[in-house]
Amino acid sequence: MSTKIEVKNHALDGFRTYELKLTPDERGFFGEALRMDWKELVGDEWIVQVNLSHSYPGIVRAWHRHERGQVDYFLVIRGAMKICAYDENTRKLVEVIASAEKPSIIRVPGHYWHGTKTISNEPTLTVYFVTKLYDYKNPDELRRPWNDPGIVPLEINGRKDDPRIGKQWDWFYPPHR
Repeated sequence: MSTKIEVKNHALDGFRTYELKLTPDERGFFGEALRMDWKELVGDEWIVQVNLSHSYPGIVRAWHRHERGQVDYFLVIRGAMKICAYDENTRKLVEVIASAEKPSIIRVPGHYWHGTKTISNEPTLTVYFVTKLYDYKNPDELRRPWNDPGIVPLEINGRKDDPRIGKQWDWFYPPHR
């Protein structure tokens, strides 16, 4: 029996988010982080490795991508983080905020340039699940600097009227809403 979930699709094909369902009681809460039968989120892929990342406030971990089909699933369990993915062919960028206060699974197809920035005043703790084992001798990782002048989105979250359009991506641009 498959469990149907409500997944949000974003402007980049395959970039999806799912807000976890938490069940509170007098002890705290319980929630499923990832299930194989959540086909709307994972399709036919599955996890082969789980990683843990701790980042101090203001830290940017960007940009990198994977060319051998890896997909990353991010779950922020402490603090708040901006997660971005960029398609250099279409110059579309997706930016989402993930936090421990509203846990969500963020699915990022690895062929997009992607990265994160801790935006909370406390460090972030992120668990991320991946679909390919890390190969120490031949890593599937291409890197660009976090402030690479070649990351210039023409569309952000499906919008072309964002004030950051047509400019080098600035992880430290002040909130504009």
